[in-house]
Amino acid sequence: MDLSGVTWRWYPGDETQTADPFIAAKMGAASTPSYRGTAYVVFEELALSTYGNRLPQLSFEVFRPLADPDTAEGLVQAVTIIPASGEFTYATQAIRKTDGGATVPENLNALPDATDMVEALDRLQAMAPAVQSVSLVVAWFGDDLRAGSCKVRPGVEVSAKSTTPVSWSVNGVSRANAFLVSRDDQDRPVYGGTPSDFAVVQAIQEMKARGLRVTFYPFILMDVPPGNTLPNPYSDNAAETGQPAFPWRGRITCSPAAGFAGTVDKTATAATQVTALFGAATPASFSVSGQSVSWTGTPGDWGLRRMVLHYAHLCAAAGGVDAFLIGTEMPGLTTIRSGPSTYPAVQAYRDLLADVRSILGSGTKIGYAADWSEYFGHQPGDGSGDVFFHLDPLWVDPEIDFVGIDNYMPLSDWRDGFEHADAAEGWPAIYDRAYLQGNIAGGEGFDWFYASAADRTAQVRTSITDGAASKPWVYRYKDLRSWWANPHYDRPGGVESATPTAWAPQSKPIWFTELGCPAIDRGTNQPNVFFDPKSSESFTPHFSRGWRDDAIQRAYLEATYLWWGEAANNPLSSVYGGRMVHVPECAAWTWDARPYPFFPALTDVWTDGANWRLGHWLTGRLGAVSLAALVRHLCLRAGLPEDLINVTGLWGAVEGYAITALESPRASITTLSRHFGFDAVETEGVIRFVMRGRASVATLAPDDLVAAREGDLLELTRGQETELPQALKWQIARADEDYDAALVEARRITVDTTRIASESFPMAVPPEEAERRCRRALMEAWVGRETAAFRLPPSHLALDPADAVRLEHDGRLVDLRLVSIADAEVRGIEAVRQDRATYDLPPGDPRAASLTRAVVFGAPDVLLMDLPQLTEDQPAHRPLVAAHAIPWPGEMAVFRSPSTDGFELLTTFGSRARIGALVSDLYSGPTSRFDLGNALVVDLLTGTLESVTDLTLFGGANALAIESAPGVWEIVQAGAAELLAPGRYRLTRLLRGQRGTEGAMGNPAPAGARVVVLDTALASLPIAEADLGIPWNWRIGPASRPVSDETYVAQSFTPEGVGLRPFSVAHVEQPWRRPRTPGDLTIRWTRRSRALSADNWGGLEVPLGEELEAYEVEILDGATVKRVLSTATSSVVYTAGQQTADWSAPLAPGDTLDIRIFQLSALVGRGAPKTVTLTF
Repeated sequence: MDLSGVTWRWYPGDETQTADPFIAAKMGAASTPSYRGTAYVVFEELALSTYGNRLPQLSFEVFRPLADPDTAEGLVQAVTIIPASGEFTYATQAIRKTDGGATVPENLNALPDATDMVEALDRLQAMAPAVQSVSLVVAWFGDDLRAGSCKVRPGVEVSAKSTTPVSWSVNGVSRANAFLVSRDDQDRPVYGGTPSDFAVVQAIQEMKARGLRVTFYPFILMDVPPGNTLPNPYSDNAAETGQPAFPWRGRITCSPAAGFAGTVDKTATAATQVTALFGAATPASFSVSGQSVSWTGTPGDWGLRRMVLHYAHLCAAAGGVDAFLIGTEMPGLTTIRSGPSTYPAVQAYRDLLADVRSILGSGTKIGYAADWSEYFGHQPGDGSGDVFFHLDPLWVDPEIDFVGIDNYMPLSDWRDGFEHADAAEGWPAIYDRAYLQGNIAGGEGFDWFYASAADRTAQVRTSITDGAASKPWVYRYKDLRSWWANPHYDRPGGVESATPTAWAPQSKPIWFTELGCPAIDRGTNQPNVFFDPKSSESFTPHFSRGWRDDAIQRAYLEATYLWWGEAANNPLSSVYGGRMVHVPECAAWTWDARPYPFFPALTDVWTDGANWRLGHWLTGRLGAVSLAALVRHLCLRAGLPEDLINVTGLWGAVEGYAITALESPRASITTLSRHFGFDAVETEGVIRFVMRGRASVATLAPDDLVAAREGDLLELTRGQETELPQALKWQIARADEDYDAALVEARRITVDTTRIASESFPMAVPPEEAERRCRRALMEAWVGRETAAFRLPPSHLALDPADAVRLEHDGRLVDLRLVSIADAEVRGIEAVRQDRATYDLPPGDPRAASLTRAVVFGAPDVLLMDLPQLTEDQPAHRPLVAAHAIPWPGEMAVFRSPSTDGFELLTTFGSRARIGALVSDLYSGPTSRFDLGNALVVDLLTGTLESVTDLTLFGGANALAIESAPGVWEIVQAGAAELLAPGRYRLTRLLRGQRGTEGAMGNPAPAGARVVVLDTALASLPIAEADLGIPWNWRIGPASRPVSDETYVAQSFTPEGVGLRPFSVAHVEQPWRRPRTPGDLTIRWTRRSRALSADNWGGLEVPLGEELEAYEVEILDGATVKRVLSTATSSVVYTAGQQTADWSAPLAPGDTLDIRIFQLSALVGRGAPKTVTLTF
């Protein structure tokens, strides 16, 4: 529903909302409820004519994230905003690409009345209400991994594109002069272009207006296409040809790089290469005008300084930002040395830092976002033993406000099966919060490391130690506390220096400028990797099976934010009084400015849409309902106190959930348990919910069992196959398809049953995830047909229902899940068979969402045409309007005004005209017979043409108007039409100058001249004859929009009444055709008529078509009119006396005379001229 012209108000249903003022005005304030606790929408004076004069049926998508303090929605306080590229992605103003009436929205893909950026921010604040800080990521493009050769430039997707109302520009660079990003094998740009400067300003101002803190995040995307021939710095002597495709910016380094033969590392040449990359830009190299920043420095300087200083100026022009990053993740650059312990890039960043401070002032916090492998020091591992805290000069600089770390440290080491090291320690699953938190300041990178890939495969872990120095934290990238709280001592050659670096312990807070985890199986094993097939950096995490897993991303976020939110894990600084890690500015990667589900579904708009499924994106995931929070809220609704509810054993989420009928909270939880596979158990008065498939907590031998007075020690029962389903069919909703139903199925093939079980779940989940759970449920049913009953002594009081045990039976271990326990003198146990592999199944195949982008109307391509009368039902004086637009709004409105305001509606019309343009020049040709020498080649924007018979042609078919000059139209008919390419036709067998337009024939009509097919799609403008000759201002656009809307096109057009203009005369008689002597000259011609009935050959004479027959004949002397003769017949006498007066003597044989003849109209005066040279 297009809300652009609708007055409406939304009330969220909180307990403080007030009554709607419009309702109160109608009902009285005292009688109007506020509907607190109920969300509702008010439409004020909604025009129902659009909906058939009935109330429309409206559906609402309601977001109510359960943002509890232990959920991702309640924990994430800061996010990054991407995609970093996209020419107008960040604009809050609607931008349209226009091409001959076809309108393609650049940033209106979700809603027709709200830009993508605005919609994305709306969803962010609705789904993650704790977010108070955003980092706006904006990219330029690097083109080489060699620091000395790399240019960093703003880029565009295409070099020629017309956009309205604003054109692309960055740093004063126009589209035509910008770097053109590479294209893939389908000729699509591999990246979006750099966001236009005005869009960046709009984004900053919009986010600040919403009360969000803004960090500006300059970013470098490496556009190094496959098949390049650039020397690879990571090769001996940089002799290898070809750099990796689309690499990480952190690999920019000196050439040859450290560790390779011929390296320039530790030489002055390395410093020279660093200087070349940074460039020579200064704060004075820019011109700032309002909110526009342009370059005035040396042409061709495309260094890092130009990019960063440009954005510092732009942020200041936008009104300032809260924080600004001078660089991000450049370990290959910052570890370059020009001497044994000299790091020129670090000093270059300090110089840049000072310049940024001079632009932004003291009110902006400035930092550098180091990679998690970079922040703590440089340990080259080249056998030298060197350990340098190389970034300390930057961290201690008084102009830097925080230590920025892009934190992608691994939090797990999970493998296939249940025998690997971490599973053997008893951890139930990779999603377990305690397990993940145990690896934040522990595990790999803290306690141990893998010395080789082979060690990783075999899980051979090497402890991190420091020998006699006893400072293992120096090598622990996870030991933030020790790094932050201790002085730093460099170790050149492995020998600790006597004096520390300038780092003062606890002196500055740490910001996680990025943190995140891909939504891929076992993403926490290696959170820093991402899947992007075009890039050489595309990887899946260690031991990942490569399938989508939203639950691990959620588990990572909740474990990380909860850990650092605990005071015990995040000490206070004795220097600045704040926590070591400043959690409010720890930004989760990432939220996209392209709103979900349109991104990622619209892959024809965004080529990176396929990467979303396994990527770090929070859009489409954050804002889902945490299963743990949902179960907790249902328990609270049932009246259980919160301290008696334990949901820490649940993980996962639902994208949407609805209770559609009266049912108890217990029934709702039971439905969830069937879908997700979890159990509820009461333990010491607390209701505990746990996922199934957990590790065994005890192994029971026959001696552990208590014999019954009667019966066996153990009863094992196997259910009938015929009582089990062959297939399960589940129905769920798809949040990415307007909550349409989706069906998933699990089926067993070789079983002796044909039962089909089906169930509909009132929740929205990804179909591939629902299919996984459906298969789990089916396998669970078949595995669980084996049940066991036995008794245990009170010594096994620790066992609870839902616990898993292993029971020795017939020489094998049987895995069981306890279903119920009856406590008496002994504990009566009922259990079912369990197979842990059932709970670790792959998801189903991904299903692409079927979505269409918002229908966005733009300004049409409009032609106002003064043409001869074409049909009897069209008054001759009325001009025509032809309009073309894609998409077509259904109805166009025509407004006019004699001034620049006060426009009044004149008419509406509903048909799209066939408008095109000449592909090549069209030269003049014969009239009154077929032009067989010329071919008219035309490109039509829409519609088709076809060949017709001569009889049909003579009836007026295939008529086109060609604008040979501005406002001058020749009417041509074509008998033959040949399709050359989509929309391109070659028209031949032409009839030229139809309906008296032979005088409008161009020689040539140039390529690009407009062409309009003359049919009923053209609308007649109902003007009065008195309106002729008045210079009207016109506005034409979608009738559903107000005349002031940007979708209206403005034109100036003066109707002249061409349809009233008499045709030119024909068959002017030459004097030499009659014997004569010098003297009076009778000039004769044949009258033509503009009347449509004049083509009736049955009449003796063509109808007059005018009130009176009258002509004027001009006697010409070059361009000078010597005399005008008037007559009321189709001849006039040019007397001998007049000839003598004009030429000094009567015209004689051998002379020539130029004349111009007009038929006259009582309404518009002279008609079309006929110019002739008379020969004597």
